[in-house]
Amino acid sequence: MLGSFAVGKTSLVRRFVESLFSEKYRTTVGVKIDTKTVRVGSTDVTLVIWDVQGESDITDIAEVYLLGASGYIVVVDGTRPETVETALRLRARAGSLPGAILLNKTDLADEWRLGPAEEAKLAGTGWPLTRTSARTGLGVEDAYAGLARSLLG
Repeated sequence: MLGSFAVGKTSLVRRFVESLFSEKYRTTVGVKIDTKTVRVGSTDVTLVIWDVQGESDITDIAEVYLLGASGYIVVVDGTRPETVETALRLRARAGSLPGAILLNKTDLADEWRLGPAEEAKLAGTGWPLTRTSARTGLGVEDAYAGLARSLLG
């Protein structure tokens, strides 16, 4: 799980792993690791999810976590268009690793600031885009299931 500071990475992981959401903001320091097994067809896939701390310039720290990774998810905050550029830099560093981009915080419709131009840039990466909300759970299971499918090839 990669992305800028406060895009909702920890909340998305918590929603996926524990089916919970909290209004309390918790800053991740370093990395927090969780696991969850999902079924893809007839195969169980255990996802080891590294929730990496957010930074305004995360690209240097992210490279360390990308070494040996099988895939990853980049999170964009739909209320903060500046998080798109970090996501694009992370996507470029990933090379051919499977991944997905989550457009998070869709429940904040009145505060949504991503326009068609930003979404087109993200769509141009070739990775699936999923609109998510850690608060409501919208798209969260689908996003992780999609990543698990891509990991199986």
